[in-house]
Amino acid sequence: MNQSPAPWPEQRPAGLPSLKGVVFASVVGSVLVLAAAVLFALLPGALSEAADFRAARPCSEVSAPESGDCLSEWPATVVSTGTGRSNKAVTNWVTLDGEAEEPPFRIRMRGHGPVWEKLAPGDRVTVLSWRDVVWAVEAGELRQDTTDEPGRGATVRLAVGLALLIVGSAFLRGAGWLHRRRATRATDTPTAQVVVVMAATLLAAGIAATAATATDTLRLVLLVAAAGCAAAWTAAALLLRGLARRRTA
Repeated sequence: MNQSPAPWPEQRPAGLPSLKGVVFASVVGSVLVLAAAVLFALLPGALSEAADFRAARPCSEVSAPESGDCLSEWPATVVSTGTGRSNKAVTNWVTLDGEAEEPPFRIRMRGHGPVWEKLAPGDRVTVLSWRDVVWAVEAGELRQDTTDEPGRGATVRLAVGLALLIVGSAFLRGAGWLHRRRATRATDTPTAQVVVVMAATLLAAGIAATAATATDTLRLVLLVAAAGCAAAWTAAALLLRGLARRRTA
């Protein structure tokens, strides 16, 4: 008895988005959005610390009960300076002797100047601290912040969180777009469309991250980020519409 040949598996038309592509975009987008949510969950404490630091006054202007939260200044002597690497980034260290009972301590400066690059062993500097955290060093009229400056963590978390949220949302939106194309079996996927959307997403993320580092006002950061997203994606939509009209003309 003759057996009929087994049917060939259905071949995916050329240009049709694959299921793996849909799943990949969904997973990446979900992971990025989840990471942004974690950063935002850790943000209130950092924002509160940053607000307390900005509101702090010099210890010479406050009464004794308030001195724990005031901005203190005290002299120190430079013991040594050095350069190292942390996460493939160059770090600039300075070891100071506070001339107290504590032993010499080392702090990491933000950037090369204007203070660190001019320091030498034996130089006298002024240390600025708040809540036992050294946040800046002064040499004469020059001042340079340390990497422990209060509020820096809030800025980094907000900038990274906004960027992850924007890029992750773009991936999720892309996953939905790929799924719709699979459902309608659309095979024409112009490269220009993908490039334009990617460029708009990176531009929006860059605007949001820049706003987070440029101002300490959370509402202003969110407003600028939202406006940047709206402007970038509106421009992308108009550009894609114009490209679509050219193809059909």
